[in-house]
Amino acid sequence: MDHKDLSFNASCVHLGELEDPIYKGAVSPLYMSSSYAYEDVDIKRYPRYFNTPNQEALAKKIAGLEHCEAGLIFGSGMAAISTSMLAFLSAGDHVVLQNTLYGGTYNFIKEEFERFGIQYTFTNGLGIADFKAAIQKNTKLIYIETPSNPLLTITDLAGIASLSKEAGVVSMIDNTFASPVNQNPADFGIDIILHSATKYMGGHSDICAGAVAASQTHIDQIFRLAKNLGGSLSDYTVWLLERSIKTMGIRVAAHNQNALDMALYLQDHPRVSKVYYPGLESHPDHALAASQMKGFGGMLSFELEEGLDAAAFQKALQLIKPSMSLAGVESTLLSPTLTSHALLGAEERAKQGIADGLIRFSVGIEESIHLKQDIDQAIAAIS
Repeated sequence: MDHKDLSFNASCVHLGELEDPIYKGAVSPLYMSSSYAYEDVDIKRYPRYFNTPNQEALAKKIAGLEHCEAGLIFGSGMAAISTSMLAFLSAGDHVVLQNTLYGGTYNFIKEEFERFGIQYTFTNGLGIADFKAAIQKNTKLIYIETPSNPLLTITDLAGIASLSKEAGVVSMIDNTFASPVNQNPADFGIDIILHSATKYMGGHSDICAGAVAASQTHIDQIFRLAKNLGGSLSDYTVWLLERSIKTMGIRVAAHNQNALDMALYLQDHPRVSKVYYPGLESHPDHALAASQMKGFGGMLSFELEEGLDAAAFQKALQLIKPSMSLAGVESTLLSPTLTSHALLGAEERAKQGIADGLIRFSVGIEESIHLKQDIDQAIAAIS
């Protein structure tokens, strides 16, 4: 059966499967070898070349889920992001970046681009006019993240794709928060789609990986640098990630439902002052999000009312875990000022609208009644 005829969940399960020709096992076999024959073979396989059997199969699955021709799997989300950016940028080139980005990406730009002689501009806002105003004669790349981390801002995918093509530059997106379940940027014309596969693709807080999906031409260009930087992923982790993606569709559907329920609950909570979630009609980008997303995701952020300490609140929780990462089946939360965006500095965080008391909430798949009870008791404990 042609994979284009498969539903999303069927694609998660069956795309990129490796057959077990000897024992006919139901799941992909795991090829642990780090050394392969080089004589009388069609492909010279080597882990650092991203072409072991398990690496190739998983890349095919992810590319298919993102409606792209090809993909690559990396050792982390930042390995995928940094390698992909540098594959299209040289000294003297310029890149336009939206002004709300994951802290790790922001740090990479700030700490490394000047050393490489790469120029960059962060937009003043998220409108297409803001991106257009930032483009220069030497611009080679426009980089976006939507929904963004941690304020869940939304960027116009079709608008960015059109602007990029008009300017003759490459468009690149971090699609981690949405996942391929909720958003396929390639359908809107975005060139390169990046993921921290640690998050919704892995989904169980036990895998660290990154992924990129794009046209074969763009993947070939990324691969030329990737094989030299060496950010490949071990085949055992590749195998675990392929296993996890099989349930991504049903997991993310549960995340979507719970997050909307929790956002509505928090929006009406008397001790909560702000809620950031694109699924809320009160979100300034709700209409845009609804036009380009199939679901609004499992991530939200909120602020407690003045006088309630965010750190004390997190310590008082009994079910929801204060934890560094996100997108696991368990509900977790954190303070971006102390973790993901700690290196930005207070001035830059304030410029982006990241308040010191902001709490980023990764809503899991537990029944939401338990999450509400936990939040209520924690607020009562610190009041």
